Amino acid sequence: MKTIRRLFGQRVRELRLSKGLSQEELAFQAGMHRTYLGGIERGDRNPSLENIAAIAKALDVTLSELFLFPSSAREHGNTVDQCAQDGDRRGDIE
Repeated sequence: MKTIRRLFGQRVRELRLSKGLSQEELAFQAGMHRTYLGGIERGDRNPSLENIAAIAKALDVTLSELFLFPSSAREHGNTVDQCAQDGDRRGDIE
């Protein structure tokens, strides 16, 4: 199962590409460094709520739209709720 960080990063990348933005352009609009955004997209970074909100604003989407993972991920149990439950059982949420 993919972690919520990876699912979130894939969703950010999907939305960024659909808007025709480079990582550099999105990072600039969101007020963060390009390499930090790259880390988010790879699932290596765990962005704060403030950074998630900045990404949503830069992409011109709602916060909830950032967490609408592809149906293929949901079919494999990769939902926000499932990731949270799995993290809670381990004592941490990824």
